[in-house]
Amino acid sequence: PPPRAVDAGPGVATMYQLACNMAKGNKRKLATLSVDEFLTSAFDSGSPSGSDAEETGAASKKKTRVRKKVKDGKGKKTLQPKTQEERKEKPKGAAQEHKEQLSRLKEKDPEFFKFLAENDQKLLNFDDTDSSDDDGENQLHVLPGELEVDSNDEEEEDQKETAPKSKKGRDLIPITIRMVESWREAAEAKLTYKLFHDIVMAFKAAVSTTKGDDNGQLGKYKVEDSSVFNALVSFCIQDLLSALQKVLQLKPDGKKRLLLPSSSSQWQKVRQDVSVYLAGLIQLLSSLTEVSVVSAVLRHMNDLVPYYLCFPKHTRVLLKQVVMQWSTGEETVRVLAFLILNKISRDKQDVYLNLVLKQMYVAYVKNCKFTSPNVLPMINFMQRSLTEMYALDYQATYQHAFIYIRQLAIHLRNAMTLKKKETYQSVYNWQFIHCLFLWCRLLSTVYPNDVLEPLIYPLTQVIIGCIKLLPTSRYYPLRLHCVRALTLLSDCTNTFIPVMPFLLEIIQQVDFNKKPGRMSVRPINFAVVLKLSTANLQEKAYRDGLIEQLYDLTLEYLHTQAHTIGFPELVLPATIQLKTFLKECKVANYCKQIRQLLEKVQENSSFITKRRQKATFGVVDKEAVASWEKEVKEEVSPLQKYYSSWKKLREKEIILEITGKERLEDLHFPEIKRRKLQESKEKDKKEFRDLFDSDSSSDDESCGFKSKGASKKSNEDIVKDLSGMDSEDAEEDEDDHLSFEDESDDEEKTSVKPSRAVAKMSHSELEGLAEGDEDVVEDLEFSDED
Repeated sequence: PPPRAVDAGPGVATMYQLACNMAKGNKRKLATLSVDEFLTSAFDSGSPSGSDAEETGAASKKKTRVRKKVKDGKGKKTLQPKTQEERKEKPKGAAQEHKEQLSRLKEKDPEFFKFLAENDQKLLNFDDTDSSDDDGENQLHVLPGELEVDSNDEEEEDQKETAPKSKKGRDLIPITIRMVESWREAAEAKLTYKLFHDIVMAFKAAVSTTKGDDNGQLGKYKVEDSSVFNALVSFCIQDLLSALQKVLQLKPDGKKRLLLPSSSSQWQKVRQDVSVYLAGLIQLLSSLTEVSVVSAVLRHMNDLVPYYLCFPKHTRVLLKQVVMQWSTGEETVRVLAFLILNKISRDKQDVYLNLVLKQMYVAYVKNCKFTSPNVLPMINFMQRSLTEMYALDYQATYQHAFIYIRQLAIHLRNAMTLKKKETYQSVYNWQFIHCLFLWCRLLSTVYPNDVLEPLIYPLTQVIIGCIKLLPTSRYYPLRLHCVRALTLLSDCTNTFIPVMPFLLEIIQQVDFNKKPGRMSVRPINFAVVLKLSTANLQEKAYRDGLIEQLYDLTLEYLHTQAHTIGFPELVLPATIQLKTFLKECKVANYCKQIRQLLEKVQENSSFITKRRQKATFGVVDKEAVASWEKEVKEEVSPLQKYYSSWKKLREKEIILEITGKERLEDLHFPEIKRRKLQESKEKDKKEFRDLFDSDSSSDDESCGFKSKGASKKSNEDIVKDLSGMDSEDAEEDEDDHLSFEDESDDEEKTSVKPSRAVAKMSHSELEGLAEGDEDVVEDLEFSDED
């Protein structure tokens, strides 16, 4: 080394030594510290100033908040570890001080600085090897979007999630007809996973337009035209499923259970897209109103039931929508919805059957609140289809039936004990009656069944209690509905239920000989009526319809018992009551129907009596009695023959009546208002009275002959006046006649006309008339001068 370096002075040497020791000391200290100690410790830079230590602590805290996030191959965000150089980085205070000392050294002693440049280049190139904190800070400020010092990780993730959405909203690809056709051709050739994903995303974008989800996650497509929407939905419904089946390579195994697509080895590759597609179909179904489109979607869903069963969440939402279509849709829609419900319930009884039964019963009760001729067929369909669903599992059905029949009994008990209008209305309504019919139909359909047979007795008691709750004439239609339900239950379950007393009571209470208080415009349809008004009870149509209903229900119930061995004793009270009615009733039409019914009942009674006289067994032998009744039923009794022929005619009459009413309602005939006979007579008398009053007033004004001998004119003068009437008088007389004609009827016109013929009589005839009675002279006063 040159000797002048030693002679440079003790101050410069001391400074050089201090700089070397500081660099080596910090290097050694950083190398021995761990990461946690490095982040938490306060560095002793050897500087006498305390501000440097504070700056160092602030810098360390600031660096702990800033982390560089790097995405790995799977898209997860991880923290990048600090490099070895960053761990050895000097504190901010020491590095800044050392940099300032070197700059001052260059100004004070340029020769020594030159020596350092030649022998210790590393010391002078401190800024090149160790990055300055100032530069780091500048780098942080250059990229504020990625390295925000005061932001949390959650905020950064939210910002990164919202940024792509806005970008997608701006860059959505509009779908065209040509794109749909190209997808159709490609799917027919071979459906790839990417193609299926694109089709599903396009379908999702199309479905989102039905509810206005413009800001939702639409994927990368958008639908702007209705023709494109129709083409895309039609393609998905008609062709997509068959192409997907080929991709999954599903082959039926011949078992009764459905083949789930999850059994395919390719299922995991399309599972997510299938889930999106199934959810889109449910959303599409909930927004449709056209019957043909709803039917097409339901047919497609029926084919997709195995796919829905792979997603329990989608299946529950589907069941809710399909139950709504089953209870509120058109006829075709209801049938398709029922097929889907039945298919799902049969394959997954343990999972979905109870849920489906509960939802269907609640929907049935909600939609039978109002009954009309148009709604009644739909209610009957719901009863039959719900009965078929209950027949899938008798144990689950017993639990549902027991709970709901008990609920009906509680309503009836409250009405019987409280006796208030609200409690009566809770029983006497269409929902209560249709529920009774549903359970009667169910027990009649599944009979014989040991599980459900114990419910026959409580259901019968509820129906009889409903009849006896308010046994007034206003609620006779409701009684007839209950009698029809009991007849169905008795016939199908081979259970004897005493129905005839409820019908015979009506015959006793109603006075059919009483004249109707008012004329009815149209007949009463008892099938859609529960209660009659006071005005209806006074109409003739009420009695006509009541006789017809009694005839139908009596014949329908007795034909169910026509083959029994005790039929003669069963109909004995009815025979006596019907004979009494024929003696008292004076209306020919009513007597004709009841007499015909009585004749058929007596004929069948005599037939059974003759047959059982030949029997060789006793009453105690139940098996022999059952076999005997079976033989009689196969042989067909006279009442059963008559009932079968009457039933066919009755059904034709009902069909013609329904179609005829529809035609008449379309024609819109005007109403004809008829006057009563007494009112017309009084009006005629008033008109004639006014006519004669006007005659007398005209006589007074004309100073004619008021009484015999009262006039001063002689008979000759009268004749001259009558014969010498000029044309002006004739015109005035004609005007008088016209004024009378305007105020009177045709009869008055004929009474006035003879007065014009008097002018053509001879003189002798006129003289004779002038000498006649006073009345005749008054009739001739019309010809006198005014």
